[in-house]
Amino acid sequence: MTIWVSFTPLWACICFATCWLPYRKRYYIVSRWNVFTIWLLKSICGIRYQVKGMENLPDEPVILLSKHQSAWETIFLLCHMPRPLSFVLKKELLYIPFFGWALALLRMIPINRRQGTNAFRQLVKKGSQRLKENLWIIIFPEGTRIPVGQKGKYHNGGSRLAIKTGTTVVPIAVNAGECWPKNTFIKKPGLITVSIGKAIPPENRTPDDLMHEVENWIENEMRKISPHAYRQTP
Repeated sequence: MTIWVSFTPLWACICFATCWLPYRKRYYIVSRWNVFTIWLLKSICGIRYQVKGMENLPDEPVILLSKHQSAWETIFLLCHMPRPLSFVLKKELLYIPFFGWALALLRMIPINRRQGTNAFRQLVKKGSQRLKENLWIIIFPEGTRIPVGQKGKYHNGGSRLAIKTGTTVVPIAVNAGECWPKNTFIKKPGLITVSIGKAIPPENRTPDDLMHEVENWIENEMRKISPHAYRQTP
């Protein structure tokens, strides 16, 4: 923890000096914090990982719709996907000293969830722009981190954006909460599985129908990668 806290301000200062660079170079430099953090978690905490289904990622703009159990996947996915990611996130995250300031150098999609319909307009406007810039958008459809073995309500903002922009979606299941549970700094050694599903085209789909397919795939896959966590779940 001490190493990470000491490194973050230094990393942020380096990132500020990259604001003049082309975006992909800037993204690469900023994401080195993520690479370092994942390495630190592996080396000190014993948190290993495996990725299944990388071959399912198409060579085109996509919207990733991922399970969200931990901070781990937000760190990991940003630096391990083949294209730069644009996270849909709460704008308050950009105000966090050093971390949020450096994050603001990237082309994320900060929204104010309290604005309801206007928040979706922001998502469509910024999301369309990011897709044209050849970035991949990532959304956690449950909206917040969900405890291991549980399921939150899947919101259809991601599927609505996919249909509005004609963009393929890719579901992702991840069980990072088993090693780094929600709302705690306590980390347990173990193996995290990131499982990437097959791409789903949005044509001739309704937002609810598309999100229902994503939800079914993710939740069924979660029972495969964490069967012990769902023994009591019907």
